[in-house]
Amino acid sequence: TVCREPAVIDLRRHNSNFCASHLQRFCRDQVQKAIDEFDMLTPGDRALVAVSGGKDSLAVWDILLELGYRADGLYIGLGIGDYSDTSKEHARRFAAERGAHLVEIDLPAEYGYDIPEGARAARRAPCSACGLTKRHLFDQAAVDGGYDVLVTGHNLDDEAAGLFGNVLHWHTEYLARQLPVLPAGNGFPRKVKPLVRLSERETAAYCIVRGIEYQVEECPMAAGNRHLGYKEALNTIEERSPGTKHDFYFGFLDRAAALLRAGIGTDAG
Repeated sequence: TVCREPAVIDLRRHNSNFCASHLQRFCRDQVQKAIDEFDMLTPGDRALVAVSGGKDSLAVWDILLELGYRADGLYIGLGIGDYSDTSKEHARRFAAERGAHLVEIDLPAEYGYDIPEGARAARRAPCSACGLTKRHLFDQAAVDGGYDVLVTGHNLDDEAAGLFGNVLHWHTEYLARQLPVLPAGNGFPRKVKPLVRLSERETAAYCIVRGIEYQVEECPMAAGNRHLGYKEALNTIEERSPGTKHDFYFGFLDRAAALLRAGIGTDAG
């Protein structure tokens, strides 16, 4: 209502259009609001951002740096052919352009296996093997580097889709942990998701107006992943009823998350 610049995106769930400048401000404000609301970070924290080379992880790293937080990046080379090579190039370019520090771990070189081999050996689905491997390496890198907090690029679409799948199958043990912040424990730092108030479309638009080049292709190992199907289903609902994803996820946080954390209703699940 106050800006005369041309709009670059319409956000129906906010009933608003944004120019490039105000879109950047909106995204930074939403991240800071999430940080404040859930006590994710303090100005003195050393943060390690898990960077895949995709839009979300590069967007959250960029926003944290813009907001003045001390944030380094962590890239894990998973050995998934050209996909991993391209992802690494984007992560390195981003760090170089901003003079930011990027920690790199090469899974095949340092551990002797890549994700396709690891999935076959463990007889797990590739996404399951990948997630397990990354979580371990994220934690270890954060501890080894003396970081206070580990940041991931999970956005509103990711969290709503995860919640949707967990509710469909009543995975109460996962529901109890599906929070924007997981506290430190067992010697590992807390884990935070500053993008929970931003959608995938919004982080993509942020990267475009900021000139951030990112990996556009989906991981070739993700074919058939149920999480993508949950996203598609929610996208259909969101199209008809803008704001549904936000209401679903934040309604869960407001009304059900505390009950699950306390163990109420777990047996019934």
